[in-house]
Amino acid sequence: MNQVRLFIVAVLLLMGTTAHAEKITVAAAADLKFAMDEIVSGFKKDYPGDEIQVVYGSSGKFHTQIRQDAPYDLFFSADIAYPRELAKQGQAASEVKPYAVGRIVLWSSDLDAKKMTLANLTDPKIAKIAIANPKHAPYGKRAEEALRSAGLWDKVQSKLVFGENISQTAQYVQSGNAQVGVIALSLVLNPELSKKGGYYLIPDTMHNPLEQGFIITRGGANKPLAKLFAGYMGSKQARGVMTKYGFVLPGEKAGK
Repeated sequence: MNQVRLFIVAVLLLMGTTAHAEKITVAAAADLKFAMDEIVSGFKKDYPGDEIQVVYGSSGKFHTQIRQDAPYDLFFSADIAYPRELAKQGQAASEVKPYAVGRIVLWSSDLDAKKMTLANLTDPKIAKIAIANPKHAPYGKRAEEALRSAGLWDKVQSKLVFGENISQTAQYVQSGNAQVGVIALSLVLNPELSKKGGYYLIPDTMHNPLEQGFIITRGGANKPLAKLFAGYMGSKQARGVMTKYGFVLPGEKAGK
């Protein structure tokens, strides 16, 4: 009889744990891949019963999907303009929160990009240059702005190959489909890429700021876990991870 009672108690406890467990889906810009994975891992140590699924892609495409009521509970954009537009359209359940400023770099897995500048992209030996698609990827827009600022856009346009997002752009360079790319500093600082070559930090005076922001979407309005994770992004642990991957945090100054 005691065994039966113990079994019932165990089942009730399990049901209670399951009832309180939550799951949310986060749409995150591809430049956050390594930083966000690490942040989610740290969060789950404190809240092991909850599940956070992160989908990475281009901010512009996520913006379109959320307008069409895609089931994302939070949206971390590489361009704060996208969540601001969604908020104006009634698609946000929170204020728009700035979380970082990104930086772009010149990177190659074969060439020594530390010794390069954008001017080197006109070298005939460089046949393919990867950037994210400027039509919907904020990092691609900033890459185009930097190339135009340097007076190089028309000179290198025939060499350009476009990634759907900044992660795919990095893969083009990593795989050798492009000799060099303009990608996110946050991706280059990942150990897998950092050991393959140096990088040249493109001056942020050559392009508009990559101010990044996030919202809790209308779909995540009634999910306590969405609010909990949003708050965690301001924690010392999360901020430390973001700094590690080269993001400039709100209120801080960028390095050269």
